[in-house]
Amino acid sequence: MLSIKSLSARATRRSFLRAASLLSLVVAGACSDSLSSGSSSSSNKPPSDPATDTFAAALGVNLSAMTKKSDVLYIQDLTVGTGAEAVALRTLGMTYTGWLANGTKFDSNVGGSAFSFVLGAGQVIAGWDLGVLGMKVGGKRRIVMGSALGYGAMGSGPIPPNSTLVFDVELKTLQ
Repeated sequence: MLSIKSLSARATRRSFLRAASLLSLVVAGACSDSLSSGSSSSSNKPPSDPATDTFAAALGVNLSAMTKKSDVLYIQDLTVGTGAEAVALRTLGMTYTGWLANGTKFDSNVGGSAFSFVLGAGQVIAGWDLGVLGMKVGGKRRIVMGSALGYGAMGSGPIPPNSTLVFDVELKTLQ
């Protein structure tokens, strides 16, 4: 003979299994709809290449005047600093403004507190780790990076998937 306690446990288990089955059907249906409509969380657009992008004139990007660090990373010192040099595993304090290639500003901390991170520790997107290396305190630099060094195929918030990014950065402090 079953006790009230075991009947209650069986009923709870059955309710859980029904809910789990229903949830899996809903998730499967949502995935199927998303795939059939051609939309998904990642983009079908290929990774961006700054060399083939068109930049908004207001950004003042001229890749031929920049130093090419890799196929998808360009830097240009706007002001060479006179302080200590940014090297791996040092904590940097920076101000920045970021734009999409079309001129849309997506983020900035100019006029606010400096953004701090440890250079080379993977705390920022790869384009930053590579793009600010060698700057000196007081320096200002423009960094143009393809999506492989930015937010990739997933994008992030206001940054669409596979977007080329343009940053103007200033190295304020180094510890």
